[in-house]
Formats: sequence, structure tokens, C-alpha cells
Amino acid sequence: MTEMSERPGRFLWLPPGARPPVPLPRRQELVFLLVGTTLLFSGYDLNVYGLALPQIQKDLHIPENMIGATVSLFRIAALPALLLALTADIFGRRRLLLFTVFGEALLTVASSFAQDYNQFVLLQVLTRIFGYCEELLCFVVIAEEVDERVRGWASGTLGAMGATGAGLASLAFAAVTILPYGWRALYFIGGAVLLILAYYRRWLPETKRFEIRKRELAALGSKTRATADAVTRLLREFPGRLTALVVAVFCFGFGIGPATVLMSKYMQSSLHYAPFQVTMTYVGGGLLSVAGSIAAGRLSDRLGRKRVLFSCVLLSGLFFALFYSGINGWEAPASWIFALFGFLSADALMAGVAVEIFPTAYRATVGGIRYFFSVVGGAIGLALESVFYDWFSAHGPAISLPLALIPISLIAILCLPEPARRTLEEISAEPSLSPFGGEGQGVGVSTSP
Repeated sequence: MTEMSERPGRFLWLPPGARPPVPLPRRQELVFLLVGTTLLFSGYDLNVYGLALPQIQKDLHIPENMIGATVSLFRIAALPALLLALTADIFGRRRLLLFTVFGEALLTVASSFAQDYNQFVLLQVLTRIFGYCEELLCFVVIAEEVDERVRGWASGTLGAMGATGAGLASLAFAAVTILPYGWRALYFIGGAVLLILAYYRRWLPETKRFEIRKRELAALGSKTRATADAVTRLLREFPGRLTALVVAVFCFGFGIGPATVLMSKYMQSSLHYAPFQVTMTYVGGGLLSVAGSIAAGRLSDRLGRKRVLFSCVLLSGLFFALFYSGINGWEAPASWIFALFGFLSADALMAGVAVEIFPTAYRATVGGIRYFFSVVGGAIGLALESVFYDWFSAHGPAISLPLALIPISLIAILCLPEPARRTLEEISAEPSLSPFGGEGQGVGVSTSP
């Protein structure tokens, strides 16, 4: 492993414009490849429902005013995913990632065999417990392993790979009317590929920062005792920082959740797009948005993470509001492309910032908290979309109304520390472990926002 770490990575599996702007060791390339490809196919699996919603709705007899509420039920998975993520600060990132990818793969395959609405919802909730936990841990691993000069590039590229998975799902969706068993085949294909990737994931090494943390915990004799009060200590040491993060991700999730989940539904039911037209829009606009996400990540390494994140959140809110305003013609796909670019870039950068600004001792815990409040915000927004649909009798205004919380997210982003071009230890030093099993504050641990 030492010899491999010293060899430079080539990143030939990425397009030339998407490769890191500075040379990175082979070890970092391997980690990025294993994490990124799994996130790619996880992105495929978690986007099938949104794409094939009309077909699933017809097959499982889902009422129109239950569309948003159904996704809210899926997002119940956020709480157990958070609890599962906490164990990564005890037992390690690698072990939990191996477990989650295998669980998500099996349950995705099982979803293709659901016989009624209740079975489908249950299987999708269980799938998302593993999928949500896996996604947040991918950003934790990348933050801990990748050079601080390119962490923005890494977050943007990782988000782009997840979005590419959604693009692959849209390509498969174009054939939903001719595939055997229709939408069920989409789930089966995605789950089968994840099972294959689960085998190769065993090559993923544990992060170096957690290896150091693990040795410190081992010296105390009890990992669980040393980390059981992680949330309490986190609140005591970083109250302002954590509050700002929670407000930012909750309001962003609340506003953007309905807008992103119901894109395909809106295109088909309100704009009267055929499935192949949805695919053309997703692939064409998605490619531009994915490239833009990588560029935004690289730009955040130069201009600062907060400045680029703020701009992307604002962009997504404005253009999603325009897209769902009832416009048609060329303006609709154009506004959708800008909105999707803003969303993909903001989502990836926010996931990266969340784990950058906290120490290793709490990083997976904070990643779980960030994901929980993002998903819960989206779930509440989707549940209210069903209520708003009954008010307006149309999905456009019902989806647009939750976007009113985007300005609050923007204010909260301004309260976060700037992590660009700083090592993780410079941003927040590790808390020192006391010889009596507790944790005291280490030198340099910040208690400010």
C-alpha cells in the first residue's frame, strides 16, 4: 500500500476536463474510483422512482395526491441512516461502506418484485437506509483522503458521478415501454450492478485519518464508551457551526426536494413529454450540468467554497421557480438545465463542506446529521406539496411554493467557516482523548461557528 501511495495516479477513467488539477497519488485515485463508481450506481437506483413515477403509479394504483407523500414515506429512512452512520465514527468508514453497498444492492433487486404499494414502500425505505448512509460516507472518505488543494474538485466530481448515475437511469428509462416487466427491470438492473461493485469494494482501504483515530480509541479499551456521547460533545464544542449547517441543509432540502423528485412527473403530466423526450432532456441537460458541477468544485478551490455554494443555491432556487411557473417551449428545458446545474453543484459542495468543517471524531456523525436534516426537509416539502396540490389542483405552483425557504438557506451558508485551501486539522483540530475514557478539548479545537 505504501508503494502504491507513492505512485502518481493517472485518472484515465475520467474525461480530460474532469481530472484533478494537481497530481494525486495512486492511493487517492483508487479510493476515488471505488467510492465514485458505487455512488454512480447508487444514484441510478435512487432516481428510478422519480423517472418511472407514472408507470409505477399506474401499476401500484398510487393516487395523484399521494405522489409527494409517498416520497416522504421513503425519507423515513433518514433517521435509521443517521443512527447507522454514527457507527462509522466507532468502527470505521470502510467496514460500514462494505455493509451498506451490499444491503442497498439486495433491497434494490427486491424492489423489482414488490407486489403492491405497501411492499414497495417498505422495500424502498429499507433500500434508502443503506443508500443514504452510503452516500454521506462517500463524502466523508473523500474529505479525509484527498489533498486539501482539490477537495472542492473532489466534492464536485463525486456529485457529478452520482448525477451521472441518474443520467444512466434516464437512458434505461427511455426503454421502459419495451423492457420486460417495465419499471421493475430498471430496479433489477441497478441492484445487480451494485452487487458486482460490492465485490470490488473490498479493495477500499480505511482512511488514514480514521486509522490514527482508531489507535487512539484502542488505547482507551472501549470505542463505544469513547464515542457514545459524540452528539453531546459536538453540540458543546461547535454549537454555532452545527446550527448554521442544519438550517442551511434543511431549508435547501425543503425547497429543492419537491422540485427535483417530481421533475420527470411534471415533464410528462404537465408539459406532456413522452418518455424518450424526458430522456433526451435528462441526458443533454444532465451532461452540461455534470460538467458544470465539476467546474464549480474546481472554482470553489480557487474562489472559496462558501462563495460558490451561495451562488449555486441561489441559481437553483431561481431557475426551478421559473421551470415550474408554467412556461413551455425552449424556455422550459433551458431553465431546467440551469436549475439542475445549480442543484447538483450546491448539493455536492454542501455535502463536502459539512464534513470538512468538523474533526475526524465527529465527521461521520455530522455527515449523518447533514443528510438527515436535508432528507427530512425534503420529505416535509414533498408532504406539503401534496397539500398544496389539493389547493391549486396543479403540480407547478405546489412545487414552487416550498422554494420560498431558499433565502434562509443562503443566510445560514454565510455563517459557516471557509474550508477552501486549508487542511482539515487547520479548520478544526482533533479533540484530545483523556486517559480516563472521556474526551477533553484538544489544542486548537474551535468552539466558534
